[in-house]
Amino acid sequence: MWLAGEEKAGLEADLLPIEDPATGQVFAHCHSAAAQDVETAITTAHETFKSGIWSRASRHHRADILDKCATLLSDCLPELIKLEVRQTGRVIKEMQAQVPSLIRWFKYYASLLRVEERPVLPTMGKLHNFIDRVPLGVVVQITPFNHPLLIAVKKIAPALAAGNSVILKPSELTPLTSILLGKILAQAGIPAGVFSVLPGLGATTGKALVSHGLVRKVDVTGGTVAGRAIGSIVGGNLAKYTAELGGKAPLVVFDDADLDVAVNGIAFGSFIASGQTCIASTRIIVHSKIQEQVLQKLRVKIEGITRRIGSPSNIKSVMGPLVSEKQLLHVERVVEQSLASDDAVALTGAKRMTGTSLLDNTDLSAGYFYEPTILVSADGNKSITRTAIWREEAFGPVIVVVAFDNEADAIALANDTEFGLGASIWTQNLSRAFRVSEQIEAGIVWVNTHHRNDPSSPWGGAKSASGVGSENGLDAYHAYTATKSTIINYAPSKESMTTDDWFGEEARNARYG
Repeated sequence: MWLAGEEKAGLEADLLPIEDPATGQVFAHCHSAAAQDVETAITTAHETFKSGIWSRASRHHRADILDKCATLLSDCLPELIKLEVRQTGRVIKEMQAQVPSLIRWFKYYASLLRVEERPVLPTMGKLHNFIDRVPLGVVVQITPFNHPLLIAVKKIAPALAAGNSVILKPSELTPLTSILLGKILAQAGIPAGVFSVLPGLGATTGKALVSHGLVRKVDVTGGTVAGRAIGSIVGGNLAKYTAELGGKAPLVVFDDADLDVAVNGIAFGSFIASGQTCIASTRIIVHSKIQEQVLQKLRVKIEGITRRIGSPSNIKSVMGPLVSEKQLLHVERVVEQSLASDDAVALTGAKRMTGTSLLDNTDLSAGYFYEPTILVSADGNKSITRTAIWREEAFGPVIVVVAFDNEADAIALANDTEFGLGASIWTQNLSRAFRVSEQIEAGIVWVNTHHRNDPSSPWGGAKSASGVGSENGLDAYHAYTATKSTIINYAPSKESMTTDDWFGEEARNARYG
């Protein structure tokens, strides 16, 4: 674990096996935080917060440290990328693009600290009322397996910028890079006790963290069921809560779209990270006039992807395995259940990959590889919308393609879900882009692109199944703070005696409020 500024063993002997999803082999073990480890981390974090070494440090000092975090993170990229590939199974091509982008989050929040203004409110009378943003205290962050470093940094950067003490619980499947991040932040100047990493299972370590009375905010990215369970605990402590949960993103292609650009967007939105992203474009909603063209182009694109699936460490490999056997079995169940209903048919894939890779002879049978899959309605219309794959988050490389006839039909299909995280629209018509984007129920809507992410852009859901609050931007920074209102009376003493002596002997028009 990374605890109070140094790497430490857990107090109990419990170890988490860390598996390479491409081979099924355990290549490392990580200590799991026990109840006493959690108590130590939270108590230390609280004491450090109260000391003021970070919480009351000047904003310019904190900004300088965050900038140094970015610099040191940049220096460690080769090691972090290699380990991120090994523990997630995501191909190195993806990680070489994603991991360097994390530097932007530290730089963005460092810049925000340097330019943030303090508002003065227009109060009545001779009162000067200014507002400060003050840190909350100890905050707990729970992150998933699919983007271990990215999602962690998205939460850590605004929390540290605000002056909080942070305890991170990474996924038990992918904790290794988070522990390395603890070392990097310490080298940059984050004081001991301000940042800790406690790996462990959600039912034990996670529950102990979010239940603690000294924790003033919990920020989680994960599944909807877990998010609701955590939220009920956090609410009992009257702590703040942010949750980025499930998704079932629609991708709507109108008949005036550039089809080649749209198909590229579908492939990226659907199969990046082997479909293991919360905003994966899993429901492809296509105008009936162009459905066959889109399906034909998608088949060609998927054939190219399948042919180039191999070892995640191979720079030519374009898609890796699912993260675990459990996740593979989940995808298989959802697909098989949908196909068994006679409402869906598979055009491609729908099965685990076996044999050797056409790219580099990797033994695909040893890992958790699943073929890129297209499912369509068995009746040629919309029967697939009755199946599990339309409703349930599979979290794998599986897409559903459904046709629509008009704009209202497309919007209805897009909104036919309990989730509302991301969506995209593909059209050359600017008026339509504005009109449809306004009616789609999602926290993020992209036009002619998908899965764009920037430190300044809010990232959160529009429906409860997709979470509470948002990441990124000024909103995330504010969510890690409380407002403090300071009101100063600058009236002369004589005037104050006239207006403020409520219980004086003489009858006066004393103020109230």
